[in-house]
Order: sequence, then structure tokens, then C-alpha cells
Amino acid sequence: MDWLLDRTVESCSIGVAFGQSSFTDLDFADNVSLFAELLELLVTILETLASDTPSLGLEVNWQETKVQALGCREDMPLTIKVQRQDVMVVEEFVYFGSLIHSSTGSTCDISRGSAITRAAMQSLENQIWRSRLAISTKLKLYNTCILPIFLYGSDCWATSKTDARKIDALDQWCPRMLLGIRWYQFVRNDDVRRLTKQPKLTAIIQSRRLTLFKHIMCMDDNADASRILLASPPADWRRQLGRPRITWLSTVQQDLKQHHLTLPGAAGLAQNRPLCKMMSTYGTTQS
Repeated sequence: MDWLLDRTVESCSIGVAFGQSSFTDLDFADNVSLFAELLELLVTILETLASDTPSLGLEVNWQETKVQALGCREDMPLTIKVQRQDVMVVEEFVYFGSLIHSSTGSTCDISRGSAITRAAMQSLENQIWRSRLAISTKLKLYNTCILPIFLYGSDCWATSKTDARKIDALDQWCPRMLLGIRWYQFVRNDDVRRLTKQPKLTAIIQSRRLTLFKHIMCMDDNADASRILLASPPADWRRQLGRPRITWLSTVQQDLKQHHLTLPGAAGLAQNRPLCKMMSTYGTTQS
């Protein structure tokens, strides 16, 4: 797959530039993401890729192929033609379990994860949460079967204050259902936390985000994740109207402030494994 992508990218001048760095593609197993600044260039590379794959015994799945324009997409068509195949131009799609939205924000993925988690909780209400099982057993089932649904991909979220409030609402709704607390019963959130001894969801997400940051900082400088994270925009660069103000890196910076660390300081300390472990687990110990 790497050979095929290298051959395809070399034959077509595509990619997106950020500062001094350029990015053309990302791939995982047989899933490929191609980047282009113009739709016409993207059509060309898709045609080239489709022409080269049969020689390797591969073929493009056009039903699963989607085109997404990041940011403003008012002038984008609903579909494009590639080798007489209709390829949909979408605002959002699910990739490896995470919702990728054209706004590039995390709000839609958080809302989707919250809805799926609530549905999973409700499906077990009669069989598990209302049963005579001990609370400790219910909590083990909750941490094993329910929480991973919501936390999948959460280390990549750039959370705003509004997103944090949504997460906190889910964080209180799930334990209340687990404990059998009804909406008309006035039970303080602190009492629910004391009964379950569960760490805050926002703290768990922060821990996962800092762990991912540590891994990226320990990567080789030529790795794609390291390059995009450390790339510096041009001096005259300005955020486009409508693009999210909050980025993943700015969220990490807010997380690091709780440890009295700056981004350059944390990057320098990334090689210190005991300190990194302390940073990534600090949030989950807070109640």
C-alpha cells in the first residue's frame, strides 16, 4: 500500500501545506486518506489510484469512498464523477468509529458518542441496573462495557467549555441510572460521586489526551503526527472565518497548565517516563 501511494502521489502534485510542512496522504491497513487543496486535483489522483490498484490485485471500493471539504463547502457539488463512478461529497462520515465533521471540531463526535452511550445504558436498564446485583458489580460492568463506548477516540478531542458541560451531564446521568436514582429524587452530584467513587469523565479524557501528547512527543521528528503538531504557521497566517477557535494543541496547553507546565517545557520532559506517567494519571485521581 505504501508503494502504491508513493507512486500515485509522485505522479500527481497534490497535498496540503501548513507552514513549511506538506502532507499528501495518511493510511492505515487498506484505508487511505488523500489530501488536496483543489477538488480537480483530488479527482485526478483518485483516477490514478484506481488505475494502478488492479495490477496489485486491489480495487477501490467506490461505495465507501467519500469526499469531504474542510471548512466552507457552499460551492461544493453533492457528488463528483471518478471513472464513471459517483462519489459522494459529505459533510460528515464515520472513520474507525469516530465522526469526522467538516467543521473539524469535536462537538459532533462528542454528541454522537453521548447518544450511543445513553442508548447502551438504557438497553441494560431492566437486566442490569434494576437488578439485585451489588453496586460494585454494576460499576465493573459500567467501566468495562459502557465507558469504552464513550471514551473511544476521546484522546483526540479538542473540548470547549460547552463540550465539557455535555460530558459532565453524561457523567452524572449514567451513575444515577446505575444507582436507580430517579429524576424527581434530589440527590447531590457530590453524593453520587461519593457512592460510586468514579473519577470525572473530563479528568479521564484529559489523562488520555496527555498520554497521546506524550507518545507524539516521543516520536521521530519525521513522523506525520509529530510534524503536524510541531509545524509553525506562516507569520501572516490568520484563522479563517468560521473555523474553530479551539484546537487539540490549545486544549493540551490548558491541560498542562494544571501541572504548571508550558508546551515547550512539557515537550522537553517527554523523555522522562516517571514524570510523564504522573502527568497522564494525575487527572484521573481528581474527584
